[in-house]
Amino acid sequence: MSKASMNDTGTDGAGTAATEDDTGTVATEVGTGTAAATEVGTAERARDARELGDAGSTLSTAPREEREDTTVGGPTLGIVGWLRWFWRQLTSMRVALILLFLLSLGSIPGSLIPQAGIDELKVQDFKERHETLAPIYESLQLFHVYSSVWFSAIYILLFISLIGCIVPRTWQFTGQLRSRPPGAPKRLNRMPAYATWRTTAEPGAAREAALAILKKRRFRVHTVGDAVAAEKGYLREAGNLAFHIALIVMLVAFASGQLFKSEGGKLIVEGDGFSNTLTQYDDFKSGSLFNTDELTPFSFTLDAFTGTYERSGPQLGTPRTFKADVRYTTDATGPEKKAVIEVNKPLDVDGSKVYLIAHGYAPVVSVKDGRGKEVFRGAVPLLPIDNNVSSTGAIKVMDGYRDKNGKKDQLGFAAFFVPTYGGKGSGQMFSRFPALDFPVLNVGAYHGSLGVDSGLPQNVYQLNTDKMKPFKDAKGNVLKKTLLPGDSLTLPDGAGSITFEKEVKEWASFQISREPGNTWALGGAIAAIMGLAGSLFIQRRRVWVRAVRGADGVTVIEMAGLGRSESVRLPEELAELAGTLHSEAPSAPDPAEKTVEGAEK
Repeated sequence: MSKASMNDTGTDGAGTAATEDDTGTVATEVGTGTAAATEVGTAERARDARELGDAGSTLSTAPREEREDTTVGGPTLGIVGWLRWFWRQLTSMRVALILLFLLSLGSIPGSLIPQAGIDELKVQDFKERHETLAPIYESLQLFHVYSSVWFSAIYILLFISLIGCIVPRTWQFTGQLRSRPPGAPKRLNRMPAYATWRTTAEPGAAREAALAILKKRRFRVHTVGDAVAAEKGYLREAGNLAFHIALIVMLVAFASGQLFKSEGGKLIVEGDGFSNTLTQYDDFKSGSLFNTDELTPFSFTLDAFTGTYERSGPQLGTPRTFKADVRYTTDATGPEKKAVIEVNKPLDVDGSKVYLIAHGYAPVVSVKDGRGKEVFRGAVPLLPIDNNVSSTGAIKVMDGYRDKNGKKDQLGFAAFFVPTYGGKGSGQMFSRFPALDFPVLNVGAYHGSLGVDSGLPQNVYQLNTDKMKPFKDAKGNVLKKTLLPGDSLTLPDGAGSITFEKEVKEWASFQISREPGNTWALGGAIAAIMGLAGSLFIQRRRVWVRAVRGADGVTVIEMAGLGRSESVRLPEELAELAGTLHSEAPSAPDPAEKTVEGAEK
């Protein structure tokens, strides 16, 4: 009975061998190396490298390292040497992963800190509330992370690193695909997985059987001398390259999206509409290469906004339904279409997406001047300040107002609105529920210059009282009044009145975005996941089968396997291949058995 020799490379103290049991089938054994083998591991590895030669190389597409000229005192690098060293470091996979981690880390403040390009009001509010932190954040460019110098530097370095890493690996992998598996090394028993047995089959017949078996298992095979060389698992490197190419695609998609994107916001009260032109936006920002002529021609009207809330239980007041019923058209003369826009369910019009992002209330008010003429009537949108939609804002009467003497003036009212009044009897103005159950409007009256003619930008939801005088009540305080629907506040000295009409409309805020790189980014993300899965779960391995005639004239078959990384699957696969080949080339009787049989005869 023959037995395979143990692996004694000393690389990890473990070897795999194949033995033949009493029934003639081939099985695998795993042995543990001794301490002595570990001590001589370095010498063994050097000897293995010499003996394996090409058979143990190019299982990876990692670029080969080149040694620099050295002297007794250490390496001597000139300018070119240092540049080459820096380039090798930048294009190494280790640095690429570090840069990718830094890019992810750099995105965190962009998510936690309000960004100037997204919400200027939140940035301004943050600066007012954090007077110490704001200058530090400003100097670190944390209010515009994604356009900052340091984020752009990481982004560009990662882009260069990935390209510099992928290009040479791609050429090496292409060369490997065009080449054939290397021939068998001189000593197959040096391989991590090894099996051998003696057979009555002819060497040529054994090699032909091995060739057919390996081809059936989808190995790339050919015969080199007295051995069959086979290789499999190229999709591992293909997946690795696909993963990194997909990262480049995602980076390019992100960059193009930032350069060609457009994004703007619009607050629309029920019954009002929007046309996708630059002048219609409340705020608008775009990439540096975007052209306003590229705005998608469409318009829509907000027919109604519907919001429902949980009425009982621990989730009291939690939103249940947020939807906006709209009518839209893509052509000035085309038919109108109906659509419903919900949170995370935008309206898509020729690549432009309309997202529903916020909502609130717009109480309808009317204002009369000193002569009793109505100079203002309309729904005034107010901005929510809490989860129960307590809202604040300003009512501004800029034109048409005259006092009782006919003198032109401007009126301003600081407004505070609650949809469900919860402070009756306590003097507190707050909302206890977000639905319109008990609407109340509180106003404070001023007159003078609103500052709208100064040419400086002004927040329409805030009242600047620097150049205004308050109307006074009997106690000399600012004239204020809490109004129920239908109530009025009469201004002193015949200056007119303001009325809270018996109607409260709702408004919705929409974000209209066009990001041309999203489809490519999604495709890159899917390709990256698939490539990563392939590089993790597919093993690159080689198998050799040698069949030669021994000194006693009996054919000796040797099988060996080599993988890019250690895996229990390689010995198992080799054992399965050896078992299949053994059925085609069965074991020959041992010389000792032949002697015993002859003696009995």
